[in-house]
Amino acid sequence: MSKVLIATEKPFSPVAVKGIKEVTDAAGYELALLEKYTEKAQLLDAVKDADALIIRSDKVDADVLDAAKQLKIVVRAGAGYDNIDLEAATAHKVVAMNTPGQNANSVAELVFGLLVYAKRNFFNGTSGTELKGKRLGILAFGNVGRNVARIAKGFEMEVLAYDAYCPAEVIEAAGVKAVASQDELFEQSDIVSLHIPATAETRESINRALVNKLPKGGILVNTARKEVINEIELIELMNERTDLKFVTDIKPDADHKFAEFEGRYFTTPKKMGAQTAEANINAGIAAAHQIVDFLEKGVTKFQVNK
Repeated sequence: MSKVLIATEKPFSPVAVKGIKEVTDAAGYELALLEKYTEKAQLLDAVKDADALIIRSDKVDADVLDAAKQLKIVVRAGAGYDNIDLEAATAHKVVAMNTPGQNANSVAELVFGLLVYAKRNFFNGTSGTELKGKRLGILAFGNVGRNVARIAKGFEMEVLAYDAYCPAEVIEAAGVKAVASQDELFEQSDIVSLHIPATAETRESINRALVNKLPKGGILVNTARKEVINEIELIELMNERTDLKFVTDIKPDADHKFAEFEGRYFTTPKKMGAQTAEANINAGIAAAHQIVDFLEKGVTKFQVNK
């Protein structure tokens, strides 16, 4: 009997766990839970006899893979997967997957929660501005970016997008203006919302020169990964340009420095993009189905390592 381990410092909702269990029970698998663990040693012990692993923001590194002698697949319930050491997974012959699209609407809705808050001057009682008629630039037009575009149209915003890996005609077919570069996106947008992964190419790519292209009163929104922001350069720029605002659901490493920009910076205590009941359930159950499909049929559709 195959054993599936759910290892989550931030637990799934009970409804999500119930849904995962229904999938694994139907396949004849054993399901084990490790929730709210506080030490890595607890994870190392729990994975020893697991054939499959479902995680959220939990880190799966070489130590975890060394301990998991029977592990065949690990699924990150969510889109981002930089918390999995992909090279180590490949070296251990473990398939790594994510569940793209399952959290997309949740993250997209959060973008607009942050934007309304920023545009209304963080609800400080002063007169703010509306989103209607503003130009929203979307950096990366994947599942989240497309949902952001859909919602933006409801606010009657002008929507632009740039994605180095998505053809312009696909962006235009969605009723969004495609621009030719990141530089153009920042130059032509009142607001830029980031939806890029943290890769060697994108880490610290959101730097002083790029953000400085935003017009007066520009807003930068980051619900992607904190690693894509060059924090030192952004702090320098915000010191010089008192018109800029930065809102995010990922606490920066230099949060204490950003916090000095009162009325121009906001972050949530924890990453909130996927923190809805619907996203929690969707991603967890999708992970379970992907594990069954892989173990029973060898399906690797959402594999992210080689």
